Amino acid sequence: MSQTRTASATYTTTDIENVVRRVKADLAMIADSTGAWTPQQAADYAHDVEVLAKAGYLAWVDVTLLQHGIELKAARFDVDTDAGTLSTSRPGGVLWPRVAGAELRIVISYTKAYTNAAREAMRSKLKIGWTTSYADTSHSSLSSSGGRNYVSSTYGMQRRDWAA
Repeated sequence: MSQTRTASATYTTTDIENVVRRVKADLAMIADSTGAWTPQQAADYAHDVEVLAKAGYLAWVDVTLLQHGIELKAARFDVDTDAGTLSTSRPGGVLWPRVAGAELRIVISYTKAYTNAAREAMRSKLKIGWTTSYADTSHSSLSSSGGRNYVSSTYGMQRRDWAA
């Protein structure tokens, strides 16, 4: 017996804004607690996350705290356009340590819809000059440490956390 499932997008731009607002709060907390980004840098990254999400081009965002190149903490926000069964969480749980030699790395992944033409059309709307990254975002040296769900209607981002 086969089973067929149909999903339809039942979310609005406002739903995306509601979800991204929580991601923005996390990015601001990470920046503030580590001191590795200025508030303006965190705001610029959050701006681009929102612009890409609204256009349907964002697949995930990965933020990693490194100390002299060694991973200490990480969070990954996976876009979920069928998140209606998830319950939403409050932002937080990302008061990361302030360490000497700290660096925050942010890597984003795009959906297949982000073609070269789309990239050109988006260039003037983004604040960051994004470049190709070959960074390992598997966080294999860290242990899973929970996460949170940010949901509005059927649009969501599932945050997974890792720690040393």
